[in-house]
Amino acid sequence: MEGHPHHHHHLQQQYQYHHQQQPTSSVGVDADRFPQWSLQETKEFLMIRAELDPSFMETKRNKLLWEVVSTRMRELGYNRSAEQCKCKWKNLFTRYKGCETMEEEAMRQQFPFYNEMQAIFSARMQSMLLSETEGGATGLKRKNLQPSSDEEEDIMEEKEPEKSSVRKKKQGKSSGTAAGSTSGNSANSIKEILEDFMRRQIEMEMQWREAFEARENERRSREMEWRQKMEALENERLLMDRRWYEREEQRRMREESRAEKRDALITALLNKLRREDHRM
Repeated sequence: MEGHPHHHHHLQQQYQYHHQQQPTSSVGVDADRFPQWSLQETKEFLMIRAELDPSFMETKRNKLLWEVVSTRMRELGYNRSAEQCKCKWKNLFTRYKGCETMEEEAMRQQFPFYNEMQAIFSARMQSMLLSETEGGATGLKRKNLQPSSDEEEDIMEEKEPEKSSVRKKKQGKSSGTAAGSTSGNSANSIKEILEDFMRRQIEMEMQWREAFEARENERRSREMEWRQKMEALENERLLMDRRWYEREEQRRMREESRAEKRDALITALLNKLRREDHRM
């Protein structure tokens, strides 16, 4: 966090703005009366969450960040508290993790926000890989590669009951052994997430290439068919031009023949008139 003082100062300003703009009545009292999240509202929420995801990855104390998310939602006209935004993210994360075993078509029908969540975690994976390749493995960078606290809680809840007790011991700061075990589980979870992202990224790349090749073949086929039609039309046009030229040539020859006959007739008549004049 020390490496981004200006960014954190900006988040602090948004946090203060949130408390200044917050109504005097308690948000918790009105929470039950809020309507359910609409599709558009959820998409706006995910856009904000994606923009702030690098900040969520830098710190475990993200209450301030959820206040910033709540403020941004209010600016868009959605009256959502920080706790509601946090709960919504945990719910979306749980549903996203539950889609891993589904087929792609059924997965998008069951969870309409899969693409938005996939984009967030794909960007996070790329950022993690870039951090590892650029700077080695310093303590600070290892810290930055941890999932956010909300996601870490959901990951740990999916483990066996004894894993849950280990997390509680870690939160209570009871023993170094329990904390080390939890850290190992978190590292394994990160590794699984990275491997899953890499696998999905490769599958998406292969699907994209197959779709691109299919579209390219279809385009070439349509282009060849279009060229064949154009060639046929051009040949037909040349044939029509040739026929027109032949008809014009025949008409011209007939006109010349008629003109010659007409001239010959006129000449014969003139000669006949001259002979008659001489006799008179």
